[in-house]
Formats: sequence, C-alpha cells, structure tokens
Amino acid sequence: MNLNLNQREKIAISGAGVFLIVFIMVQWLIVPVFEKRDELKGRLDSKRSILVDMKILRSEYLAMQGKLESSRQNLNNRQPGFTLFSFLDQLAGDTGLKDHIEYMKPSSAVKEDSGLKISRVELKLQEITLKDLTSYLFKVETSANMLIVRRLSITKTGKDSGLISAVLQVETFES
Repeated sequence: MNLNLNQREKIAISGAGVFLIVFIMVQWLIVPVFEKRDELKGRLDSKRSILVDMKILRSEYLAMQGKLESSRQNLNNRQPGFTLFSFLDQLAGDTGLKDHIEYMKPSSAVKEDSGLKISRVELKLQEITLKDLTSYLFKVETSANMLIVRRLSITKTGKDSGLISAVLQVETFES
C-alpha cells in the first residue's frame, strides 16, 4: 500500500506515533513504578508505626518486670512469720487505736489470673478521730509490707462529737 502523503500529514502521523509510544511507555512502565513506590512508602510507614508501638510496649514490659522484681524483693524482705492480721493489730496498738477496734475479720483468697494468694483483713474502728484514722492509714499504706487499702467506709458517730467509725479492708500478697 503506497500512500502519497504530504509533509504536514507525515509530521502529524509521526507525532501521533511518538505520542502513542510515549503514552504506552508511561502507562506500562512509569505509572507502575510510581504506584509501587507509593505502596512501598505506605507499607514502610505502617511498619515504622508498628516498630514505635513495639518499642513502647517493650519499655512498658521492662518497667513492669522491674516492678515485679521489686515486689518480689519486698515480699522476701518481710519479717519471718509475717501475718497481715498481727501487723494491723500491732499497728493499732502503736497508734493507740487498739481499744477502738470493734472487730477484725481475716480471710484469704487466690487471685484467679495469677494464682497468687491474697491475705485480707476487714477491720472496724469505732469512735475515733479523723486524725487518728489518717495516721493509721498512712502507716498502713507506707509500710514496706506491700499493703493495700482496698475499701474504706467512714461514718460519723453522734451529731457533734467529731468522732467517726471506719470499716476498712486491707490486702496483701502472701509469700
């Protein structure tokens, strides 16, 4: 097939051919490269985010391990034969509240998720001042025996006496 084309038509057909070749190269070579690059950037950002989260979790884990080891040492450093009941009774004697104890109910339980044995004492103090209670609670909470005041209920006794009654539940782990 012999086509007689003038110069302008040859240039137009050549230009269309070049455009078609460039268009095909862009669609099949260049666009996939940029799409793959964007996909890889997204995956990299995702992996960086996961890495940051892993570093945070690692530092939290190490902090928890340190606290666990410290707690184990505190449990091991308790006086031999330590019992929560006798400690709270002795502390009440030291703070002058022993005569105000209405009852002390000891109990124990096993924590389901860890298997640790928890010793618990419910204690009712009658007709004490708020200052006496705060002093007693301070000594309980700051003792090296790892005690926790789990519950505290305070009620006023009398109208103008300024005295209160308190029921508190104290817990600790047994070693």
